[in-house]
Amino acid sequence: MAIEALVFDFDGLIVDTEGPDRQAWREVYAQYGVSMDEAEWAASVGTPSCAYDPCDYLEAAMGAPLPREQIRREAQNRFHALAIEQPIMPGVREYLQGAREMGLSVGLASSATRDWVDMHLSRRGLTPFFDCVRCFGDVLAGKPNPGLYLSVLDHLGVAPKAAVALEDSPIGARAAKSAGMYCVAVPNPVTAFLDFGPVDLRLPSLESMPLPELLEKLVQAEPVEGDC
Repeated sequence: MAIEALVFDFDGLIVDTEGPDRQAWREVYAQYGVSMDEAEWAASVGTPSCAYDPCDYLEAAMGAPLPREQIRREAQNRFHALAIEQPIMPGVREYLQGAREMGLSVGLASSATRDWVDMHLSRRGLTPFFDCVRCFGDVLAGKPNPGLYLSVLDHLGVAPKAAVALEDSPIGARAAKSAGMYCVAVPNPVTAFLDFGPVDLRLPSLESMPLPELLEKLVQAEPVEGDC
């Protein structure tokens, strides 16, 4: 079956917002003399923000109640200041332009809020590339549930076996494979050491392989089965 659509994750895949988020909380933790559990942090990447609470970890490490709302505001302000300056990840614009030239549909499936995604896409001039965007709250359950991906594919009118998900986290990859899609893992510096499980291809960046070559490799290989 020919590939008809690309579906992008957002955070850490289109823009490296994962690094700034981690850096902001590292700085907060350092004020309290606490080191971040890098593995626990990385394992939460790709989930809705409400699924992992860094304040819980900090309070547990301190063994005492903390001014949680003040801490959150400080971390969020620092995160936004860092994230807004991040460039588009290598190869992303070329993939978006290539997909248009090849007549592919293009979607986005993100665990982030719509306001966050729309702001970053608009700021970088990427909004017109996407035929469908689904975010936190658009479906009943976020990743690793496949609902976000299935909602995008339903809107595009594309079968899962004719679509490729581009993901930077194992949780996102599980969602894509559970939806029955091809999945290409493109880890960012936060997720690079994690096990992505049964993905169809893993790249150091989208810049490392042109889109036509990637699609040819996928259709020539037997699709990897994921979780059901």
